[in-house]
Amino acid sequence: MVDLKALHTRLANELDTAIMDVVRSGAYIKGPDVQAFEEELADYLGVRHVIACGNGTDALQLALMSLGLPQGAEVITTAQSFIATAEAAALLGLKPVFVDVKDDYNIDVSKIEAAITAKTVAIIPVHLFGKPCDISGITRLARKFSLYVIEDTAQALGAEYICDGQKMKAGTAGTIGCTSFFPTKNLACMGDGGAVWTNDDELGRRLRMLASHGSEKKYHNTAIGINSRLDTIQAAILRVKLRHLDDFNNRRRAIATIYNKRLADIKDLITLPFFDDSYSRHVFHQYTIALNRGNAEIRDNVRDKLKERGVSSMVYFPVALHKMPVFEADNRRVSLPNAERLMDSVISLPMHTEMKSEEVEYVCQMVHEVLAEVL
Repeated sequence: MVDLKALHTRLANELDTAIMDVVRSGAYIKGPDVQAFEEELADYLGVRHVIACGNGTDALQLALMSLGLPQGAEVITTAQSFIATAEAAALLGLKPVFVDVKDDYNIDVSKIEAAITAKTVAIIPVHLFGKPCDISGITRLARKFSLYVIEDTAQALGAEYICDGQKMKAGTAGTIGCTSFFPTKNLACMGDGGAVWTNDDELGRRLRMLASHGSEKKYHNTAIGINSRLDTIQAAILRVKLRHLDDFNNRRRAIATIYNKRLADIKDLITLPFFDDSYSRHVFHQYTIALNRGNAEIRDNVRDKLKERGVSSMVYFPVALHKMPVFEADNRRVSLPNAERLMDSVISLPMHTEMKSEEVEYVCQMVHEVLAEVL
């Protein structure tokens, strides 16, 4: 699905220099590269405060902690995402409320207002697979009902959207933005890492304090926080890769363009990713299709036959969040038909920055052959 070795070979000289500079410095925790990376990412995103942290889940948790939300308050989020989006809320005693998704896999903004209650405090949209949500619709609802917006940008760093007529980087229109630097992300380190950001000075201060045991001054703790930090070697790696992020994303978009062109003649069998630059810029963390008919068993048969032909694939995510055992008891009467349909029909095809056009062509040829055989 990804070829990290090839990417790191291409960037070897820059990465080796950055890593060895940290090794020689001895400043492995909170070294100068951490602050430099935070400043460079803030400049890239166009925000005032970036706080690097241990991973993307920590970023979500810190975002929620910084808002001082009451126990039992409700947080609206998508039913199709990695569990961390809802898990961070549940860990803090908040209640995740799941909303259905559209055919583009992102939260259906038209369904959010009906889920808002007197207990609702925030919306957590996820820019899934690299495609930004309808952020204008989400922020309008947030203003109408005085809600916070925490954007999960783990799969869409470098994507863009238009919010209220203004072009912005994904993750920057809400109250707080979050991301992960897991090794397979568009901007990735060589281990775990994450970041959280905001334009609010007070929230920026609180986020930094909470990420450091609730302390702004050593041995002087003013709040209960957590220990979440990005180590210096990972920050140095991310500084190198950030300089190439737009190139990474352009390469992904070029691969997606080939996929869309070569698979267009079987659109009666599959739904292709939505690729509309008029209001957002998709950066294709994943290239995900959906079978238009069949079920999970047929989908898995397709995957098996692709594997026999040397084509890897993945299913993100095979269980909608409201159907997860950990959340199912509170959602037995919840019906989210689109999320439930997609969890049985989605397939993600190989997508990474080092893919060659002939490799994409081969994958498309095999998809044609397998679908003709199975469907």
